[in-house]
Amino acid sequence: MSRSERSRDVHLSKKLTFVLRHKAVELGFDIDSGGFINVDDLLAHPMFSHFTVGDIKRVVTSNDKQRFSLKEHPDSKKLQICANQGHSFQGLSRMKRTHVHFAQGEPGENGVISGMRRSCDLMIFLNLEKALQGGLSFFLSKNGVILCPGDENGLIHPRYFKQVMQTHPRELLSCT
Repeated sequence: MSRSERSRDVHLSKKLTFVLRHKAVELGFDIDSGGFINVDDLLAHPMFSHFTVGDIKRVVTSNDKQRFSLKEHPDSKKLQICANQGHSFQGLSRMKRTHVHFAQGEPGENGVISGMRRSCDLMIFLNLEKALQGGLSFFLSKNGVILCPGDENGLIHPRYFKQVMQTHPRELLSCT
């Protein structure tokens, strides 16, 4: 591989890292619950319009740090890509708390008094059945807040998200 080809691949790798880890939602890409984006959609964006599917495949397979994964979507058969780590959206974290806190519904719904601030910007709806099957446990506090310790790292992975909704303006951002 020539020096200019290596430089081009490094440039593409840096762009992929930036978008897939941090800016995919902001740039309007549809992201599935596993963090995958259709490669065709990526290549249609002006940031990537001068690259090809072959360029992306080469960068994914030749990257010694294995930063990206490719897969074929099971239904559409479209090629998809995701960053393997370092996302700004790795899931929900309990951070320094013991549990991740959930509400039983949206603010203002009948009986919902605790678990979510009215000023929240984002609502994440869980696929509870899938989360339970995945080994997560949930508890109901006395004041009606649903609590989950997360996985062994204190995280609730996006694969358990049913949908993600921006609240102001109300807009569906992601849905599995």
